[in-house]
Parts: sequence; C-alpha cells; structure tokens
Amino acid sequence: MSAALRGSFVPLVTPFDEDLKVDYETYARLVDRQVAGGSHGVVVTGTSGEPSSLTVSERAELIRVAVQASAGRLPVVAATGSQSLAETVELTRQAEAAGADAVLVVTPYYSVPPQRGLVAYFTAVGQVTGLPLLIYHIPGRAAVTISADSVAAIAGRLPTLAGMKYAGRDLGYLTDLLVRMGRDFTVFVGLEELSLPMMAVGAHGLMNVAGNVLPGPVAALADAVNDGDLARARDLHFRLDRLNKAIFWDTNPIPVKYLLERTGVLAAARHRLPLMPAPPELRERLDQLLVELADLIPGAA
Repeated sequence: MSAALRGSFVPLVTPFDEDLKVDYETYARLVDRQVAGGSHGVVVTGTSGEPSSLTVSERAELIRVAVQASAGRLPVVAATGSQSLAETVELTRQAEAAGADAVLVVTPYYSVPPQRGLVAYFTAVGQVTGLPLLIYHIPGRAAVTISADSVAAIAGRLPTLAGMKYAGRDLGYLTDLLVRMGRDFTVFVGLEELSLPMMAVGAHGLMNVAGNVLPGPVAALADAVNDGDLARARDLHFRLDRLNKAIFWDTNPIPVKYLLERTGVLAAARHRLPLMPAPPELRERLDQLLVELADLIPGAA
C-alpha cells in the first residue's frame, strides 16, 4: 500500500457560476481549503463533483486546476470513469498528463457487464497509464457489483491496481475483499456513516463528501483509526453522525452544496439539470441542522 494513499481524500463539489459554467477560480480555492483543513488528499469529479453533468473537457480542466492549486501539498486523485471505455481512457490519459497522482475509475454503469467484462475493462484502462488505479465500487448508483475474485483477477493482470473506493454497506464484502487481496490492499470508505466501522475492519482511508463541510474532523477521524486511537475515533464518529445523515436527505451533493453556501464557502448552491438546488423544506431542515451543530461547523451561526 502506498503511504500517500491513506487518510481523508475529499471528493470536491464542482462550483458553477450564474450561467452554470464551471467556476474554476472557486474550485482552486476549494483545494486550498482542504490543504488548510488538514485533509490528506482530494478527489476531482467524483460523485460529489457531478461528473455526469460535465463535459470531458471540463473534467480534464478541473483535474489540471486541482493539480496546479495543490502545488504538491497534497495528492490529487482524478476520477476518470465513465460509461464509455473510450471516454474513460481519454480522461485517464489527460489526468496523467496533468500530473494527477492516481485515478479513480467507477464500474461502468447502465450496461450491467459480466464479471469477465469488468476484469477486461479495468485491465484495459490501467494499461494506458502508469498511475495507480483505484476501482470505484458504488453498487447503489452504478447497479454493478464487482466480486473479490474479479478484483484479484485484475490485480493479477495489472500491477498498478492500488485499491478500491467502496461505497457500499456490506461489511462482509469488505472482509472478503481484504482476505482475498491481503490486508495491505488500500480501501477507501465511500459512505459517511460507515466510516468508523469500515476503517475498524481494515479500510485505510475515507472519501467522504462530509469533508467538504468539515475537512478537519473528517481527517482527524481517519488519523485516529490509523493511529489506533479508537476512543477518539468513536467520539468523532458520533459528533459527525448528524451531518453524515443530512448529506443524504436529498440526492448528493444537493444538501452539502446548500451547507457550503450557508457557511460562506460557495457563493451559491448551483446545479446542472437534472439535479436542482434544495427546495424550501430541505433548506429549512438544513438550517436547523446548522443551529444544532453551531459548535462544530464554522460559519454555521
């Protein structure tokens, strides 16, 4: 396991201006904020970055902006996966050219490929780059499950396979994966409320959208588990619980973008269709959350 691929890697939201163009200047500031907040890395155009609403050129430019803004202060993982092999390969090549430190490739969705197709797909993507490759396993969104045996088959063909982001709820799957691949196989947790349980089982880091709002406490949770301080990790787990649940009061990243607007991180919580800003009843609920968490979230009052 690479020592650089562990800890809290925050999947950044993508800011849009009034014309719904990507706001690259604000995006660079979001990277700076993660550096200042103690995060261990950032993820560009992961699920929270609304990649399905972005063009290939916009995604590539966001990678370049993140690499430039990070200036080597923290690693940049570029999420380059798409439903199309050709598009994924193109984005992966551009990510390497831009200076990304690793790529995160989601299981190809909608087509519902067989396991042998997944093995061939990830092998084909990994062969076009020398960067470490992380499989993004998010069965709830992609409607695709990749077996531990398939991951092992990919590893046998692809020396650069570095690990997985697992955004599922099955602790048994995580155990099976680590038994099959070895406990040094890097796994990032992708579901906020399971951060502590999955890290306690053996995951090495977090890729949680909650880090957009609270980079420091999320990074501290990852550090506490990796340092063996489960008492501190448990305390952080319960302190973050209400926020972790609120993120899914609507489709991610709708709630978190509203929270970032209310706390002054974003000028406005804008989305491209088919996503939309939070409706009044959700805004009211999130406003109450900020009151309840005023001691935890800067700018909440």
